[in-house]
Amino acid sequence: LGDLISSPLFYVTAGIALGVAVVQKFENAALFLSAFPIVGLTVLSKTDFGAELEREVLRKRPALVAAAEARDEARFEARRTLSQFFGKGRPLFVNDPPKYLKGELPGDYGFDPLGFAAPPISDDASSAPMDVETPKSSSNPVLNANLDRFVELELLHARWAMLAVVGVVVPELLASTETLPIAEPVWWRVGAAKAAGENLDYLGLGGFVIAGKQGIAIIALCQLVLMGGPEYARFVGIRSLEPVGVYLPGDKNYPGGAPFDPFGLAGDATFYEQQRVAEIKHGRLAMVAMAGVFAQALATRTGPVENLRDA
Repeated sequence: LGDLISSPLFYVTAGIALGVAVVQKFENAALFLSAFPIVGLTVLSKTDFGAELEREVLRKRPALVAAAEARDEARFEARRTLSQFFGKGRPLFVNDPPKYLKGELPGDYGFDPLGFAAPPISDDASSAPMDVETPKSSSNPVLNANLDRFVELELLHARWAMLAVVGVVVPELLASTETLPIAEPVWWRVGAAKAAGENLDYLGLGGFVIAGKQGIAIIALCQLVLMGGPEYARFVGIRSLEPVGVYLPGDKNYPGGAPFDPFGLAGDATFYEQQRVAEIKHGRLAMVAMAGVFAQALATRTGPVENLRDA
């Protein structure tokens, strides 16, 4: 049950379907639905059933940690074989990369000209603490405090940017090809359309809506509640879901487990490392793309699809 409620798949499948059905019956239920995941997990953790789930995880934890360490060893060996992405043989943007960029991370091209990720003066990179929730495997890179923070922030921004590019392009593309009747397809005009009283239906399908009928303040509050729970869990640490019986074998950047890897795609060490590289490459491209989308919207007052057609 904990795996189900905490899974991102719940939000985009059963969560949306349930939300649409409930809102059809109770129009003002959007805020309640937004709070359901975090409230549901909190209530579950306080019940006897939740306590039993936590005891079961704690009982299995030594074996789970051992499995995670074995997984990390396999991934370490996979990185050694992927010399085109990791290690001294990887492509570099500079001839003499900083010593703290050792080729242990996906997308490490030795490029940090301003030294943002350099170790703090008081920080010894060789003894810098890892995320306290990360399995203590010698196969995990030990990062200095600055580098660790920038890796986390880059991944967060990259993942948001990839979602944003899709959210910006797809509605305008669907509307321009007359595939679906999107109420306001241009991303930067959506707020004005909502303020003018438009209902924001998913994909322009009438009635397929959760919070789209509500005012801007309610939508913002729904977003705050919906995202506040996961962000708090991320802040608390990788073990924050154990009280509801969910063990996450990874770290704060790649938590893994049933909620974040429901299809077990990370089981193959080589494939996992290749996908980490692909993710950061696509994420960096998406961040640049979004910067271009922002600039062109400001300059041309149109959307990216129309910009491409006019190019």
